[in-house]
Amino acid sequence: MSNILSLVYWDLCRKKHCNDFTGMNVALSLIHRIPHLPLTHESDGLRPLYALAHMPSAFPSGTGFGRLQQLIYDTLRLERLEVQNFCRVRVNLFGISIDYCGKSIGIVADVTQVEGLRVAQEEHQYNTSFTGRICELALNFPPIRLLGRLLIFVYLLFQNHILLKFSSGISEIYQKKKTHLVVLEILNCMCDRVSEYEESELREASAYDAMLQAAKLGIIEFIDKMRKTNPDLLWAIDRNKRGIFSHAILNRRKDVFRLINSVNGRKEIIRCSADVFGNTLLHLAAYLGPSSYLDTRSGAALQMQRELQWFKVVEEIVHPKCKEEKNGDGKKPREIFSESHVEMLKAGEKWAKDTASSFTLVGTLIITIMFAAAFTVPGGNHQDTGVPIFFRDQIFTLFIIADAVSLFTSSTSVLLFIGILTSRYAQKDFLKTLPLKLLCGLVALFLSVVSMMVAFCASLATMLKGNQRLVIAAMSLGTIPVIVLVPSQLRLFLEIFNSTMHARYIKYETPF
Repeated sequence: MSNILSLVYWDLCRKKHCNDFTGMNVALSLIHRIPHLPLTHESDGLRPLYALAHMPSAFPSGTGFGRLQQLIYDTLRLERLEVQNFCRVRVNLFGISIDYCGKSIGIVADVTQVEGLRVAQEEHQYNTSFTGRICELALNFPPIRLLGRLLIFVYLLFQNHILLKFSSGISEIYQKKKTHLVVLEILNCMCDRVSEYEESELREASAYDAMLQAAKLGIIEFIDKMRKTNPDLLWAIDRNKRGIFSHAILNRRKDVFRLINSVNGRKEIIRCSADVFGNTLLHLAAYLGPSSYLDTRSGAALQMQRELQWFKVVEEIVHPKCKEEKNGDGKKPREIFSESHVEMLKAGEKWAKDTASSFTLVGTLIITIMFAAAFTVPGGNHQDTGVPIFFRDQIFTLFIIADAVSLFTSSTSVLLFIGILTSRYAQKDFLKTLPLKLLCGLVALFLSVVSMMVAFCASLATMLKGNQRLVIAAMSLGTIPVIVLVPSQLRLFLEIFNSTMHARYIKYETPF
């Protein structure tokens, strides 16, 4: 019977089920029923613990959400409260809390029951939020109990029939978060068993291999929980003598790499460690990162910048002698970095030149327009004095200021982009110099476009006094270029800003 249930558990945890809440919920029930499940040998030679380390998407760190999706994920809180045979689920979306109950196994919000599988689970108590406790106390008073029930009904109707039914995006995030909670509970159950294992049992359960695999995939929750269960697991190495931090550097897993701060007493060993090929941590950082990591950057220049940042961070933590140490092939870290990033350097140069050329053209057009507008002021000039007719008008003053600002900022942006075009494109230029020039050039170009449209609107307002409808219509049309420019270049601007300014004084204590 144990072997049959183990096979069911393994099937439920395969890739096609790794995001399925029901499958993971049944797997949680099985692991409660079979305490030795982490040691179970499966038909293809893999242990459940090792299989769990192959599922990055089943953990919060592997969601791959964008900013908005991550915001929704973070604000959607599920807290399990088990009392006897009931599973209470607290759902909190954007600060609104509610509880609803039902017989179930694990963590469920739709009050479903898996037939044929009823297990005795340990009682878990999760602290509710302060707001949730206040709401519970308030609902105990008869005068507002009816109102409270009405609010509960409205909230459940809103969540179940509007948010979850008609918003597939939020519903998908909601289901993923439920799955993540169950997977974390499965991990906790496994770690409770693993804490009792000796070293031979840990190796039989593939615990060390699972740690290395989790490091490759960046499953920080798995590694952090396992190392707290047994600190010796943090020192797992493969047959090439590469440990968790080596694989974190090779695969650019920054969250796993941050765990180096939790190493007490052995940090010096890590700083000087080398694999069987003579590669130190700095040699490993010099190799080209995986494509899945590099593709998160918009252009090759920003990819090159991130690779240089990784190299600099690792360079700060290794022993000074490792900076010039040669590996088994007789190569220093800098030599490996240069050789492995040749194509990226060429692609980064091409991307930077193409981007700068496009922006230079736009800036040049703005300079031409605003320079001409400075000498053809709206309304013309007095023939006898040459002073503009609307010289004392406040709107005309706004036109002059906006025209001057647009002319100066566009000239600045063009000079910055020309500096990019004439750069020597050395490797170190991609770390700060080129991104800063591109960042400042984008800001100056954006200000020049905004100032140009302000000058345009001020000019129309000066010449069309008394016709407010036409002025408002023209101003509305004048905002279109700004509306088009901001979304199209905002992502590039934010990426450059985050990767350059945020990491300008980067230290390994807080990498990236």
